[in-house]
Amino acid sequence: MPRVHDVLTSGDLNKFASLQVFARQVVEGFCSGLHKSPHKGFSVEFKEHRQYVAGDDIRDIDWKLFGKTDRLFIREYEEETNLRCTVLLDSSGSMGYRGSRSSLSKHDYAVRLAACLSYLMLQQQDSVGLVNFDDQVRSYLPPRSRPRHLQSIVDSLHEQTPGAETELAAVFHEMVQKIQRRGLLVIISDLFGDVDQLMKALAHFRHAHHEIMVFQIWDPDEIDFPFRQWTQFASLEQADHQHLVDPSQIRAAYLQRLEQFREQLSRGCRRHRINLVPMMTDQPYADALASYLAHRRRAR
Repeated sequence: MPRVHDVLTSGDLNKFASLQVFARQVVEGFCSGLHKSPHKGFSVEFKEHRQYVAGDDIRDIDWKLFGKTDRLFIREYEEETNLRCTVLLDSSGSMGYRGSRSSLSKHDYAVRLAACLSYLMLQQQDSVGLVNFDDQVRSYLPPRSRPRHLQSIVDSLHEQTPGAETELAAVFHEMVQKIQRRGLLVIISDLFGDVDQLMKALAHFRHAHHEIMVFQIWDPDEIDFPFRQWTQFASLEQADHQHLVDPSQIRAAYLQRLEQFREQLSRGCRRHRINLVPMMTDQPYADALASYLAHRRRAR
């Protein structure tokens, strides 16, 4: 399995080590993002049992209860933590695209962005979890604030490869039931799919009082459609969908639909008070993230 520094370089970490992710609204916990509690991340009071799920720390298993019931349950505590963050990473086929101007595919870029954010959350002693999904949830690590949780996140990120179709809305509706404690949700995706259905799913998250931040990943080719010669276009989500086309015949229509798609997304996110942040894969991810977080801090 890869080590943390196989994904994040020391130079990347230095660019945002002093920054913090601030929640702009009240979320569960101390929620100010200012870390006034002297017991950051320290569990002080037993709350309840819940059923064990893959990714939970086995040290939190109530073995006495297991002896009585032959079932695994986790002891949950009220945590004095400022923020609970869950990163939802899109590993669908469209995320596998890499154009000639980018050194990373959209998915590789997203993986590093997710690792950066997870590192930052744990550095500021908040808790962070990870959901990997395509047309369904592939893995789920519940939020934890222990420093070694970063290695578990990196391991999970390393295991995912893009390939299946996109089902954003269905996955998000499912996750509303799993992420029951309100907090900050960071979605890293190209958001390709039906915008109306996507907005209904995001509204479901907002109804559960989550704050949402969306990093929309773009390859430059998708923005300016630079193709000039006859080109074979193949679907990254449906292997049997291939078309040989003259780009000059479809470029104007493509750019028009792209503009409509982006405007529809922007309007929907504004309506639901969701931060939509475009990220280009030809821009260093640590630079882009540091710039955005600095701007977010100044805007408070």
